[in-house]
Amino acid sequence: MQQDAEVASGVLVVRASGAAAARAALTGSPSTPQSVQLLMRCPVHRSVPGNTHVFGDCSLHVLPVGTIMLTVPEAKLSTGFTDLRRLMFQPVEVGEGLRTAFSSAVGHVLAARDVLDPVGVAHHLVGLAEMVLRSALRDELERADIATGHRRAALEHIRAHLGDPSLTPGEVAKALNISLRRLYQVFEGEPNVAERIKMLRIDRAKALLADPAKADRGVGEISRDCGFVSATHFSRAFRALVGQPPTDYRRHALPR
Repeated sequence: MQQDAEVASGVLVVRASGAAAARAALTGSPSTPQSVQLLMRCPVHRSVPGNTHVFGDCSLHVLPVGTIMLTVPEAKLSTGFTDLRRLMFQPVEVGEGLRTAFSSAVGHVLAARDVLDPVGVAHHLVGLAEMVLRSALRDELERADIATGHRRAALEHIRAHLGDPSLTPGEVAKALNISLRRLYQVFEGEPNVAERIKMLRIDRAKALLADPAKADRGVGEISRDCGFVSATHFSRAFRALVGQPPTDYRRHALPR
């Protein structure tokens, strides 16, 4: 779990309070936490003491590293905990406008903490948490939709150019007009772009090797059709992924 002192500038960290709630969030069990914590870098006037300020059933914890932890009851949030799991226990990038709104609201509450009604402030803090969470969740969903579109476009481009030996992750990124770093992020959690290109080339090679209509074509010719620069490179890659040389695969795949 990310520690309080490690909350980077420009990100939001959402946590559930208590060890049981943390396990529930990570394992996907139906349990919900008693409270939800929002951590974000927020400039606070030096006159505000660095400790916990309680307002009814909500609190603002001022950390010495410039981070504010807002804790609100989960039951008072209209955003379900199932939806919030997308944000839990990971740094979520938030825009400058949202950071400014959060910082301003927290700053005003802390500056006037001694004269404000605690119950009224609690309602205000729940609304603030709701605004931040809904905005961050919307942005995450939009980023996910964009990533899905980039992934689909990347796979379409790769399949359309498998026979081109110059097909590389850099060429794919250029064709999609995105950075190479962004392209690798799109495929995060699965085989990377270079591996995906190789896997799709091997899949095409398997289909060609098993096609009776292509039985008169040599392995070298098929390897070139799949974008491999040499038959040796093709055989090595094929054996690594399939577990046998392409000639053996063809012998067993073709109908007798």
